[in-house]
Amino acid sequence: MSETKKDKKSLPIAGIFILLIVIPLSLMAFLIANGMFKLGVTIKDRAVNVLDAKSQEDIKARAVNTANQVASLLMECKKDLQVATIIPSTESVYKQFLSENKKPLWVKRNGNVQQVLIPLYNEIALIDKFGNERVKVVNGQAVPADKFVNVSNPDNTTYKREDYFAKTKDLNKGDVYVSPVTGWYVNKAEFEKGVRFNGVVRFATPVFDQDGFSGIIVLSLDYRHLAQFTDQLIPTQAERVFETDASTGNYAYMVDYRGFVVSHPSDYHIVGLQANGTPVPTISQENAAELAEKGAEALNMFQMSFLDNNIFNIAKEAATGKTGIVTYKFEGLTKFVAYAPIKFYASNMPEPAGFGWIGLGLEVEKYNEEAAKVAQNIEKESKAWTATVILVLIIAMVILFFIMLILVRGISRSLKSEIPQGSEGDLSALHDDEDDD
Repeated sequence: MSETKKDKKSLPIAGIFILLIVIPLSLMAFLIANGMFKLGVTIKDRAVNVLDAKSQEDIKARAVNTANQVASLLMECKKDLQVATIIPSTESVYKQFLSENKKPLWVKRNGNVQQVLIPLYNEIALIDKFGNERVKVVNGQAVPADKFVNVSNPDNTTYKREDYFAKTKDLNKGDVYVSPVTGWYVNKAEFEKGVRFNGVVRFATPVFDQDGFSGIIVLSLDYRHLAQFTDQLIPTQAERVFETDASTGNYAYMVDYRGFVVSHPSDYHIVGLQANGTPVPTISQENAAELAEKGAEALNMFQMSFLDNNIFNIAKEAATGKTGIVTYKFEGLTKFVAYAPIKFYASNMPEPAGFGWIGLGLEVEKYNEEAAKVAQNIEKESKAWTATVILVLIIAMVILFFIMLILVRGISRSLKSEIPQGSEGDLSALHDDEDDD
């Protein structure tokens, strides 16, 4: 058989292989590459469009959840206080009470961050009807009787101006007084050296005997257990961190019913006490420049309208027990805040304001900048994967093409061996017959 005839016989076989292998693989390559490209574009768009309606609602929902967690903790403290009124008023029992009420906290020890069980309360005290301390345990250690003070005089209290005795002694049985967050102020210079705000929230309730009012019980919540709900939370990130960074513009904070910031990544914004027990001044339009220069920038949200009226509106709305979303301008940047009330109530914290509220904030420009970087990486990876898929499929087609040639040649040789040369007969006779006609 001539080479031309062999080639003619090979062509249909080659066509079949092209039809069955090359075209499907080419189609597969196109669909995979196109699909990965579209997926990359979709993810990129979602990354850039960070504050769409759904994203905003998700952040608001997280604010609500955080506020509810804080309220649950405070309610637990309130119940523990009621328990403290019925247990024996002895040093040993009070020590046991404090040691049994522990919760995990992330702390930094020797440069390492670790989770440890820390007593929920750092102090419990029984105070008689005249304001004299009768039993007191602080940080697991009993205070000796010669160290007892009369707390009816605020000057004798730990923080010099505390009035929890006066606020509690006239309450009805079962009523609870809850103090504001109380601790020494930490300025900016101290904060940058590693000092962090710490303090207490005091829970107090009156106790009675057969003669009537006999004193009060005071249970002091370790502030760190309260602050961790916001200090470790990044609004757009599921994982919690040891400490958030305010410079990112992406953080959470806590505000009490008076409008004072009581938890913030930058502790110098938290309203604390001066050495004499008086609260530090908070920023207002008149003193903003002066306090910023001193690094003493404590905040009250009701005084921040001079920066943007929506800051004041957040505090006002949250004080009515409302949840919402607000944007405002701060130093030329757009701030997004989702806020939710902490629905915990006490004798001095009635509805609707309760304990205060949670704010989850984003600096939109900064976050979009980060989102754009993420989007660029996504696009780069998408293109890389698309190119890889196409390359693999091209290599596969080349390999299959050579396999096809080998198979075609093998089949052609097989066919040739099965048809003996000359078996088609002498065709010249056909031509002779035609000539005779």
